[in-house]
Amino acid sequence: MFKFIVFLNVGVAALLLLSHVSSYINPSSFWLASLMALAFPGLLLVNLLFILYWLLIKSRALFLSLFAVLIGFDNLRSQVQLNLFKNEVPAQAQKLRVLSFNARLFDLYNWTGNPKTRDKIFKMVQDETPDILCFQEFYTSSKPGRNNLDTLLHLQKAKNLHVAYTETLRNSDHWGIATFSTYPVVGKGNILFHEETNNLCIFTDLKIGQDTVRVYNVHFQSNRFKREDYEFLGNPNAKPSNDEKITASRNIIRRLQVGAMKRAGQVKVVSDHIKNSPYPVIVCGDFNDPPASFTYNRISKGLKDAFVESGWGLGNTYNGLFSVLRIDYLLHDPRMVGSGYRTIRQNLSDHYAIVSDLWLKPAQAKR
Repeated sequence: MFKFIVFLNVGVAALLLLSHVSSYINPSSFWLASLMALAFPGLLLVNLLFILYWLLIKSRALFLSLFAVLIGFDNLRSQVQLNLFKNEVPAQAQKLRVLSFNARLFDLYNWTGNPKTRDKIFKMVQDETPDILCFQEFYTSSKPGRNNLDTLLHLQKAKNLHVAYTETLRNSDHWGIATFSTYPVVGKGNILFHEETNNLCIFTDLKIGQDTVRVYNVHFQSNRFKREDYEFLGNPNAKPSNDEKITASRNIIRRLQVGAMKRAGQVKVVSDHIKNSPYPVIVCGDFNDPPASFTYNRISKGLKDAFVESGWGLGNTYNGLFSVLRIDYLLHDPRMVGSGYRTIRQNLSDHYAIVSDLWLKPAQAKR
């Protein structure tokens, strides 16, 4: 029995090691690596349970999982944080409160089952009073009760706007991405991806005192699961036949493959653009990938992660079936200091909003 448990431990420790390596593997070359990144939270939990088990029976076998956990410490700290001390704020630094949120079209189709969700989103924004506000899955319309753009401009202090639409219907309904700011917009642009998609990245240059900061607002490719996919994942035994189970599984795997490969191309375009920015950057968005992924590893190089800097507890931002996933991020230039990172755990979307105070050191020069 002891040998069998050790054998199992070796297996899950090896899988955890593979999940660490997956962040360096381009899914375009080997897309299965992206599945290991998704499995990281579960693999981490199982390995921690093995460590606890070996501690209880006082066995040196605990080093199997301990080694696998520690060698991927960066992945661990990107998922779980225990910041006990506040970061020191630089003297005369400018405070920027940044909020990022995938608003899921402001609950246009009543996914939450609560007709007051839209108003609650507006109340959340009012309560947080951000200086920079980034929305993904933004929706607005000229129809009464759906003009989210005008409502946001009216009720909160960030009046300067950069919005880009990926789809417009009837010349009145618009879907896209939006950045609001209390600071003047002195430059802006859209980063288009090389395939047909509703995903997009925009960049907005803000004049903050004597400095200019470039804010990237990005929504990378989703896996585009359909309702039947979620139903199968939530209750795979509900399918009446093995053939339907096989078909459902193949559809899900196919969507994961396509999503991972598209994100690999998209993140290259955005990360290259960030590297060439003449200004310090802030990157907000829904990456649709966890911290152990190629997407996160590629775009976060040279930047700080606000959650890692000052977050607490589990960093999950997805409010759906796999609720342990962290797929929404707030990254920033190392010449800024982050403090007070929070995940706003309100049932307003299938994502949670994230917010952090960033302190911009004075007299920032161009790169």
